[in-house]
Amino acid sequence: MQNLAAALSERKQQQLYRTRQTLDGPQDVIVRIDGREYLSFCSNDYLGLANHPRLIEAFKQGAGRFGVGSGAAHLITGHSYAHQALEEELAEFVGRPRALLFSTGYMANLGVVSALMGRGDSVFEDRLNHASLIDAALLSGASLIRYAHADMESLHRKMAQTGAGKRLIASDGVFSMDGDCAPLVDLAGLAASVDAWLLIDDAHGFGVLGKHGCGWCVDQLSDAPDNSILMATLGKALGTFGAFVAGSDELIETLIQQARTFIYTTAPPPALAWATRTALQLVREGEDLREKLNELVRYFRSGAAELGLPLMPSATPIQPLLVGAAAAALELSEALREQGVLVTAIRPPTVAKGAARLRITLSARHQRLQLDRLLEALASCYGKASCAAR
Repeated sequence: MQNLAAALSERKQQQLYRTRQTLDGPQDVIVRIDGREYLSFCSNDYLGLANHPRLIEAFKQGAGRFGVGSGAAHLITGHSYAHQALEEELAEFVGRPRALLFSTGYMANLGVVSALMGRGDSVFEDRLNHASLIDAALLSGASLIRYAHADMESLHRKMAQTGAGKRLIASDGVFSMDGDCAPLVDLAGLAASVDAWLLIDDAHGFGVLGKHGCGWCVDQLSDAPDNSILMATLGKALGTFGAFVAGSDELIETLIQQARTFIYTTAPPPALAWATRTALQLVREGEDLREKLNELVRYFRSGAAELGLPLMPSATPIQPLLVGAAAAALELSEALREQGVLVTAIRPPTVAKGAARLRITLSARHQRLQLDRLLEALASCYGKASCAAR
């Protein structure tokens, strides 16, 4: 107990301590915390669907038809018509033979890698991959080999240095802390040339990028070979919860037989799957939402450039503002909060030491006037926080 207390105290001193904040109402661009309203730029609700009336009504209908809990794992009696219908619709949407639902993206990545890879095998990962992909490789027992961010030469070199065993290349589609996109065409070409699996985590691209919001992976790899695996989450642009893996018939059957995070867990509530079918339809119909979101991204970046704010290069709704020191990022986040603007400070170990930032995320629910308010707040707070941290 004393060791835990000391470690927690040290985290606080290093400005790395994390706390939760409790929302009093629904997820939206205006949120209420402890009785005060804030303009929020923290959510992954990119299309603003999390509180959409059609989703709320579909969730109610699903609960009325299927009840609340699923009651069992998918392979016992927990797999409902709602789950099956959603899997089929997701597979059709992304142009893959089959799709399989998982409770979370984290569990999906762990399930895929552990089912396909083991001791003596090698998993090659972009250095900026999400923690779930890194943990998936470590827990599988395979060798984890990390290459420089989006650097094909680095990946080629690393792969040339490995010997026998199966190989899998894993990458985020859109990198969650930087907002840039992986070179998927190059990754797919390399994977095919060396007979390796290619796993793409498109959590932050699905619903936002590509034709009809099909995602960065499908947009770049429309004719995906059998060695490619798509994972995407449902709790970001789709506004609900859960994740799915899409690929060949043989892949999905293998996951049903061998993915422990699918086999040994209770199936998600069927009402959630029922509501997600409506969310998927809203994504299909949501070209106007994506056009508005892209316009907001351009507007914000233009305003930030006029102010000389060091935004990292990103054409996605993830707009990181590089700060540097963890203390400076925290101070800037708090200064914005005092002005009623909510933006999360991202610090090590989520990002590298010295690369702390504000992770500004935009939603189709935002309005230009709200972006103007954010830019005004940043203009008044950024310099002060940076200077105070020096």
